[in-house]
Amino acid sequence: MVETARNFVGSYHDAARLTTVEYPEQRIPLKEATRQFPFLVFDGTDPQAGLRCVACQICEKECPPKCIYIEKSTTKKPDYIGKPQLFPAVFDIDTSVCMSCQICVEVCPFEAIKMDNEFELSTTDRFGGLLLTKKELAKPNAHFHKIHPTDAAEVDARLAADKAKAEAKAKADAEAKIKAAAEAKAKSAAAAAAAPIGSAAPAAPAPAAAPAAVAKAAPSPALAAAPAVAPAPKPEAAK
Repeated sequence: MVETARNFVGSYHDAARLTTVEYPEQRIPLKEATRQFPFLVFDGTDPQAGLRCVACQICEKECPPKCIYIEKSTTKKPDYIGKPQLFPAVFDIDTSVCMSCQICVEVCPFEAIKMDNEFELSTTDRFGGLLLTKKELAKPNAHFHKIHPTDAAEVDARLAADKAKAEAKAKADAEAKIKAAAEAKAKSAAAAAAAPIGSAAPAAPAPAAAPAAVAKAAPSPALAAAPAVAPAPKPEAAK
């Protein structure tokens, strides 16, 4: 009884003991672990160019209620480390089927899909209004930082480390290529300097002569001067 009386009296002057708020004018801050339906994260200001999703379709295959539908693009665009990747030409989520299990988030290897905390999703159409397209699902990384700051900071640090590692590897490969070219040039110059002065490079072997055409034998003069012999007449048949 004492605790009940304390809560009752405190609810009139202590904000922490208020049981209700004047919603929607007053809103209780949502916890960071709150989740509702998935959304797609993009970096920068362009949802198409900065979309992290590479249309690998892992989330579509692993989704228990099969509420995700993806179609791959026919072209590629660079990802956050500059590697050409496919992107979703179509990415739809049917929120009337989605059960907010977060499996799509857990299996995504590109940190491209996260859980939103938006719950005011009432629509006038019970079918089309609950089908979210890529345009409606795409939200900036700033929104991810706003609703899940701890997770977003960890993801950004991991992506930055991957990008730095890729840039370091590309730089090392370029330096190795330049070094190999310089070593090959130095080796060629050393070989030329070691050769005797005035010595000419060995001449290339001459191509083999083509076989002479066989001359056609001319007819002998005796055969040419001999008159042509007329054929003997055939004997007449006996009457």
